[in-house]
Amino acid sequence: MTDTLKIDNLHVSVEGKPILRGVNLTIRRGETHALMGPNGSGKSTLGLVIMGHPKYQVTAGTMTLNGENLLDKSADERARLGLFYAFQRPVAIPGVKLADFLRHAATNVRHPERKEGEELMPMREFRRELKGKMEQLRMESEFARRYVNDGFSGGEMKRAEILQLAMLQPKIAILDETDSGLDADAVRLASQSIAEIGREKMGLLIITHHDKLLEHNPPDFTHVILGGRIVETGGVELANELHTQGYDRIRQAYPDADEANRKMVEKEEAAAVA
Repeated sequence: MTDTLKIDNLHVSVEGKPILRGVNLTIRRGETHALMGPNGSGKSTLGLVIMGHPKYQVTAGTMTLNGENLLDKSADERARLGLFYAFQRPVAIPGVKLADFLRHAATNVRHPERKEGEELMPMREFRRELKGKMEQLRMESEFARRYVNDGFSGGEMKRAEILQLAMLQPKIAILDETDSGLDADAVRLASQSIAEIGREKMGLLIITHHDKLLEHNPPDFTHVILGGRIVETGGVELANELHTQGYDRIRQAYPDADEANRKMVEKEEAAAVA
């Protein structure tokens, strides 16, 4: 059976305010999906909801991975099942070396029944695999001895996320604006690295504004989200259109969704001022 994430009629609110309004999406192993949309449309919200962020309340709909209900599972349980989320703004964990973090994470994903305190994957096996992945990604070995994201530049944070992706080899991976804050050369390197670690081995949902991130990862499906729902789906040509022409056509074609998007942005701006 092909690993499949299936989302059906998903409605999500934050503090009683609707954000997602009936999202339908299916991602299978080996497929690359691009999720695009203007600010405030619900892109990052969808990624965080898939991963189980407690801030969001699912008010309707279903979400399954290989037929197993995800909505009653915590974020760590979803990770053990094979979901991965690369954060737009990764947090620093001072005092925890990246190598130690990866050894614990890889062990838990490969042995989801493991309890905390039980034996980790053998050190020799882990070091050999980590060294191979870092060489593949052209990363210096010293990088793994640094504390997770502590003092990292924006590019280093994103490369650390890609190294995690390479080591964990999830069934489905969500990359939330991995291009955010990077210059064109860094984005191109990130795009190439994602492709090199074997994107055909997992399902990818790439949330992006930057065509360079898709340079080595052309989407099989491009989804446009507006006002909290997916209004159009196409192929790589749709992604190219959005990068070159923007969202004017989409806004005009879906005025109700555009109005909902405008109201969501206004609420976010008002909350930020307050």
